[in-house]
Amino acid sequence: MRELSCEAIISWIDSWAEVLIEKKDYLNELDTPIGDDDHGTNMARGAKELKVILKDDYSDSQQLTKKIAMALLTKVGGASGVIYGTAFLEMSQEIELSRMLKAGINGIIKRGKAEVGDKTLLDVWQPVSELVEVDSLTLAKIDAAVQSTKPMLAKKGRSEFVGEASIGHLDPGAVSSGYLFEQLVKELSK
Repeated sequence: MRELSCEAIISWIDSWAEVLIEKKDYLNELDTPIGDDDHGTNMARGAKELKVILKDDYSDSQQLTKKIAMALLTKVGGASGVIYGTAFLEMSQEIELSRMLKAGINGIIKRGKAEVGDKTLLDVWQPVSELVEVDSLTLAKIDAAVQSTKPMLAKKGRSEFVGEASIGHLDPGAVSSGYLFEQLVKELSK
């Protein structure tokens, strides 16, 4: 059972925000053939807000996670803001990491009506959650989960509308989720 301290959550999410800002153009590029070409812009806007709120002092990890959720809901915009925001809102109900991730997945499913295999961020969250539970999450396994979305046919979200043309492209939400969990691995290894 692993609980994350406020300091660990702040470090984790702040690092993710840095990567989102740095990879904004790449995420937009990924979103161009199968979406609105704004995933990077939207996520970077949310990341900037995250960096602001993470400067406050927190003593309750659940309150902190809820604050992260609200920043994502209000600043990211589009479906990604709603999905990520809901995931973190559900995560704020738990304090143990594997339970947090399961709650986040339930939020993603509830809000996005997606299933594993639909070419969404859920295709990264689900295997990551399972790997965290058995304490075997690695950067390579996260990358494998992200890469698994490339050959999939999109069945949810904006990319669903391009049909077969979605095959052969990474899902941008899966990539931004990959960044989230890469930073988690780095945090857990400290």
